[in-house]
Amino acid sequence: MKKAGQSPANGPRAARDFAVPGSRTVHADPRWLPLVTALADLRQRHRCSVRIVDADCGNGALLIEAAREARALGFTAIEARGIDGSPAMIARARSAAGMMRDGAIGLTFDQVDMAQALAQEAVFPADIVLWHGTARDDHRAGLSGLLAAAGERVIGDPAAVAIGGMLA
Repeated sequence: MKKAGQSPANGPRAARDFAVPGSRTVHADPRWLPLVTALADLRQRHRCSVRIVDADCGNGALLIEAAREARALGFTAIEARGIDGSPAMIARARSAAGMMRDGAIGLTFDQVDMAQALAQEAVFPADIVLWHGTARDDHRAGLSGLLAAAGERVIGDPAAVAIGGMLA
């Protein structure tokens, strides 16, 4: 009998490979390729540092993998902040972030009100803001403007917007 959290090929899986049943893996996330492209673009412009904010970060898997990818591309200072309203998700994200052992990567996960956190981010905008929707399609009052002000580039999830539109 196979234990949960183990793959037959290599025993226990790393925290970065863990996916909640029914969820998509990080590399299958529709935001992954635009994110990698944005990071590569910043490196081509000789940037050595990057700031990434994941609004509505959930368990932090995408943000943690984004920080690892930034490091692999040669960034020497990576500041990554995850924002979510769920205490359980933030706890999982902090636990996973605690396994990181790279001094070039700074990961923080905060349980805060989304609008308030995005307004704080606008003071010193991030290079990249990850979002489950798209800034122009989000219907929550004022959130579109806050997302746009929080970062240079907002990378959204068009699939989530389509699903949200069908359910609304």
